[in-house]
Amino acid sequence: MTQDQDGVVLYWRPMCTYCMKLRLRLLFTGLRFVKVNIWRDPEAAAFVRSVAGGNETVPTVTVAGRAMVNPSKRELFEAVRAHAPRSLPRGR
Repeated sequence: MTQDQDGVVLYWRPMCTYCMKLRLRLLFTGLRFVKVNIWRDPEAAAFVRSVAGGNETVPTVTVAGRAMVNPSKRELFEAVRAHAPRSLPRGR
C-alpha cells in the first residue's frame, strides 16, 4: 500500500464511475498525486475499509495522511491547500 504522509493518494478501483469523475476533474489541474487500485492492493483495500465504515468506498483520498471519502474536487483542493501545498502546481 502506498502511504504518503506529505502528499496526496487517490484510492480507486476499476469501473467506479465516481473515481472516473474525480480523476477526470483532476486531469488538467496539475495536482500531484499517487493512484492506488484497491483491487490490486489488499492493504490499500483494508485501509479504505478502515476509514469508510467497513466499506470499500472509493474514491477515498488521503491528503498528508488525512482520509477523505468521496471528496469533491473543491473539498480535495481545500485540504491540499491546508495540509499538502507542495502537491499543488506552481502558481496555485
